[in-house]
Amino acid sequence: MSLKSEEDLSGMQQISEIVGSTLKRMQQYAQPGMSTLELDHYGRQLLEQHGARSAPKLAYGFPGWTCISINEEVCHGIPSAKRILREGDLVNIDVSAERNGYWSDNGGSFVLGRDIHQHSALVEASKQILAKAISRIRGGVQLAEIGRLIETEARRSGYRVIKNLAGHGIGRGLHEEPREILCYYDRSNKTRFRTNSVVAIETFLSTKATYAQEKGDGWTLIARDSFAVQHEQTIVVTDKQPIILTAANQLWD
Repeated sequence: MSLKSEEDLSGMQQISEIVGSTLKRMQQYAQPGMSTLELDHYGRQLLEQHGARSAPKLAYGFPGWTCISINEEVCHGIPSAKRILREGDLVNIDVSAERNGYWSDNGGSFVLGRDIHQHSALVEASKQILAKAISRIRGGVQLAEIGRLIETEARRSGYRVIKNLAGHGIGRGLHEEPREILCYYDRSNKTRFRTNSVVAIETFLSTKATYAQEKGDGWTLIARDSFAVQHEQTIVVTDKQPIILTAANQLWD
């Protein structure tokens, strides 16, 4: 969406603060031995306390309030009583929600407990690459150039980007124009970021895979024989530094 009034900005700030703080508190709440369904129920409680509704459930009928993906799962993991979190798991929580007609989206991967499987470097690379990509976004910058930056930085760090997942426009719906803000350089894409537009910028990094594949449950996408991470912030594009609306999640800590 394009912000057209102070009311629009306030609405986006409010829902973004809710999803940002929900993500942060879910990350803190997660414990080894807990099921992903229990973690999702906690996220639901936090969203409902603020009058927010799950965006994937509202928009697509997703069978959960948040998406919780583990290890090789890149995104859209379904919360389940049978999926138990383990020490050292690579956990990705994606929280997106709607309130008063405004939608916001963010996500973050982290290592649960002790880093016994040495996943921290992958997590930190994704965080830093997202921060660098966001810092380069201005009105008039080509989407493809941000994709080039993400892909280049991922390669320098020894990782690959997932090419069939992307960031997107957001605001009055979960997925708006531009529909795909890719993590690699697409020379055919001449679209530019527009000042005052709202977008969700995402990094999808993997140890080996370059494409996410369906797991078979109708939702979850996996990186076969790989570990994968995702980080995401909803931002307002300006002529200077972007406004990070979901900064409450403190992905940079």
